[in-house]
Formats: sequence, C-alpha cells, structure tokens
Amino acid sequence: MAKEEAKPSIQVIERMMCLLDALAGHGVPVNLKQLALQTRLHPSTAHRILNVMARDRVVERVEPGTYRLGMRLLELGALVRSRLSVRQEALPYMQQLHQQLGETVNLAVRRDDEVVYVERTSSGTQMMRVMQTIGARAPLHSTAVGKIFLAADGPERCREYAQRTRLPKFTDNTLTDQAKLLQEIDRARQLGYAFDNEEAEKGVSCVGAGIYDDDGRLIAGLSISAPSERFDPAWSVQITQAAERISRALGHQG
Repeated sequence: MAKEEAKPSIQVIERMMCLLDALAGHGVPVNLKQLALQTRLHPSTAHRILNVMARDRVVERVEPGTYRLGMRLLELGALVRSRLSVRQEALPYMQQLHQQLGETVNLAVRRDDEVVYVERTSSGTQMMRVMQTIGARAPLHSTAVGKIFLAADGPERCREYAQRTRLPKFTDNTLTDQAKLLQEIDRARQLGYAFDNEEAEKGVSCVGAGIYDDDGRLIAGLSISAPSERFDPAWSVQITQAAERISRALGHQG
C-alpha cells in the first residue's frame, strides 16, 4: 500500500525535474506549449506543476503561459556553494586542531531552527570520544554553535525562537527558561564563543565559535566536543583562533 501511495509523488518529482531540465536548456523564457512538447507532458499537467513551482519561486512566470528558472534556484545554489567552500577551507584547520587536542572537532551550519553537522575530525585513540554524525541535527539553544547563531540574530529574534520552539529539554542542563537563554546568548555575543554544558547530551561538553564569509555573514560554526571529565573551557582560545583563520581563508576582513 505504501509503495503504491509513493508512486504518484515520485512521478510528480520526475516531471518537475524534466521541466527544470527543459527550462535550463533555454536562454530565454519558454511558453507552456513548448515545455509540454519537450517534456511529453499534457499541457494541463505541466501547467499544474509549473504553478506550484512558481509559487515556491523555483520558476518565474514572465507573462501568462511563459516561464523561466526562478531566483530560488540561485539562492539555493549560492547556499550550496558557500557550504561546500567552507568545508573545503575548514578541514585543514579542523585536522590541525584535532591533532593538537585529540578531541572531536565539528563543523556545523544552520538550517532553520537547528544546526546541521556537515564535517568532523575524530579518531579512535581516546578510550572515550565524542562523534557527531555528519548530517545529524540539533536545536540551536542546546548547542554551542547554535548559541552563536542565536547571538547573531539578536535578542528579539532569539525571543521569537524561544516562543516558536518552546525550548525543548534534552538534559537537566538544557536552557528551557527564556530569560536564562537570553543571558547566555548575550554572554556569547560579548565573548565571541559559546559553551554547551551537557545541554544536548549528558556527559558531553562543547565550545564553539562562528565562521564568517567575505560579506561578514555568519555561515557556519566550529566546535570542540569532549566527555565532560576531559573538557577544558580554555579550549575557547583555540576554537576562536581556528574559526578566525577559516574566516580569513574565506575572505573575511573582520
């Protein structure tokens, strides 16, 4: 039953990709009739799919019945490019930091109200080690890097985040009180780095700092994670320096 239900959805995605490929092959806007012929879709089917794509800015309706690729694709492409470049530039510094401290070093980016881990360096030399799985997510308020992103948002948007998410609790140390979270975020803003004191996972502590691009935008965060008994708050110096070096490699002049 589930497989039968999935077929129409997959078919729509395939048709959408056909339309995107067709539009990509033209340097000028294309009319519905031509798109339907090229993709072998019925005009009403093509029109229905294009309407949804236009609503989400994946395509742009130039005039009635004429379409071209939309700005959303440019935005997504720029986002992918920035994330790929930051991984490439960050990895050598992450490896140096890992060799220096022997602990897990993480690279994370923001996705809405969460951080997503996109790279890590770690080894099996320690009896206990912390490993964030690449692709794993965590709410902003429970992680060191997430707090850096909230600090960049400012107090008002941080309050909106707290109200929107209701600050779910993961351990006894998770900041679930809005006033306490705002204090922590203000501290991170002043220091330039933030801590996770067993707030996402019991027994694990973390310190993180932000990575900025050539336009001064916060695009990623670097962090060191370790079992709390090995964690040293003084690592804030190394993580901040490494994040600054990566930022400079990306063209940041701050």
